[in-house]
Amino acid sequence: MATINIKSTYLLFVVCFIFGTVSAQNLEAGIDSLLVRVFKDKNGPGGTFLVAKAGDIIYQKSFGKANLELNVDLTAENVYQIGSMTKQFTAISILILEEKGTLNVNDPISKYIPDYPMGEKITIHHLLTHTSGIKDFTKMKSLQEISQKEMTPKMMVDFFKNEPVDFEPGDKFDYNNSGYVLLGYIIELVSGETYEDFVQKNIFDKAGMTQSSYASDREIITKRAYGYQKKESRYVNKTQISFSVPFSSGSLMSTTGDMLKWQNALNQNLLLKAKTIKKAFTKYKLNNGQEFTYGYGWHLREVNGVTTRQHGGSIFGFKSMGVYIPSEDIYVVGLCNCDCNSPTQVTEDIALLTLSTLKKG
Repeated sequence: MATINIKSTYLLFVVCFIFGTVSAQNLEAGIDSLLVRVFKDKNGPGGTFLVAKAGDIIYQKSFGKANLELNVDLTAENVYQIGSMTKQFTAISILILEEKGTLNVNDPISKYIPDYPMGEKITIHHLLTHTSGIKDFTKMKSLQEISQKEMTPKMMVDFFKNEPVDFEPGDKFDYNNSGYVLLGYIIELVSGETYEDFVQKNIFDKAGMTQSSYASDREIITKRAYGYQKKESRYVNKTQISFSVPFSSGSLMSTTGDMLKWQNALNQNLLLKAKTIKKAFTKYKLNNGQEFTYGYGWHLREVNGVTTRQHGGSIFGFKSMGVYIPSEDIYVVGLCNCDCNSPTQVTEDIALLTLSTLKKG
């Protein structure tokens, strides 16, 4: 009888192993087929994609070139600018300060910037949720005049603060980069540190994100992926900007591996208590009671009936996208080094494919 049980157990193990292997192979082939459609030019810029289940990598591949002039292939180690995915780090930095008791998300911004127009009506919460009504500086025609200048956070705030508001605070959700620049400025005022140093010490160092940093075109960045744009049928080097302009709304760099460390740090409450971090993943309501699908630094969307937390980024020469399915602990992140290749839809598609494949397996 014991022999039969041993044989049965062994047979079950073999069957599970075979089906698990087949499932993994099917998933890899499925993801490959999705990405090959996006990155058709093997000799052009491309991207790196990572898929993780329960914090462990189950897929990671790169497509295309990290540097066209030197003909260097992209690898999993390449560092990309992540654009507006920076907003996640800014939002969590605000919550870190709130947990320390040095600010409250319901504080009016006039508490920190006394001369800000309507500052007594606009709260930190409004900035975090894109409901402030402040003019988005990226939509201002005069942006070109400062795009390559070295700006202090105060100079950036002064650049847009006297623009007429688009609506009353809390009346509407309207994605807004100015709000996140203000958040970065408040982080500096409250902490007494630069935004760069605060994020490095309180997030990157604690999460073990050794390849992440504030972006620079002048510093030597090991394994940097160079950014490109497409003009008609040819690639050109990305337009140069001063990273002090996007600042805390879009100026960080990272790798897919480090972004997984970020996701794991959030899940494991390494940076914040569970009660505090929940605020980032809560849907809030407008003044009229209507719920909208943005928390603090994340879009909270239903995709084919699946609840996701996601955010993308776009900055000259780069595009990024991250999708997390909390119910199954599936994380997918895609980083691209040409703003001609958007990872937004394919990253979402990969997340749903991974979900369905793993459930079948």
